[in-house]
Amino acid sequence: MNTKELYRVPDVMALLSLGRSTLYEELRSRRLRSVRVGRVRLIPAAAIAEYIALLEREADGIGIAS
Repeated sequence: MNTKELYRVPDVMALLSLGRSTLYEELRSRRLRSVRVGRVRLIPAAAIAEYIALLEREADGIGIAS
C-alpha cells in the first residue's frame, strides 16, 4: 500500500482546493491539525479526513453553537 500519511502544505492546498492564506488560517484556528518536523509543517492524513468531516457537519448545521 502506497498511501501517504503526512502531506506538505502545497499538497493539502491542492487536495482541499484552498488558498495558502485560508489553509494557514485553518491551521492557526486549529480547525485543521498539523505537526512540525524540523522547519516543515506537515498535515496528517487523519487530520485532513477530520477537517472534511467538520466541514460536512457544519454544512448540515450540526455542531454549530447558536
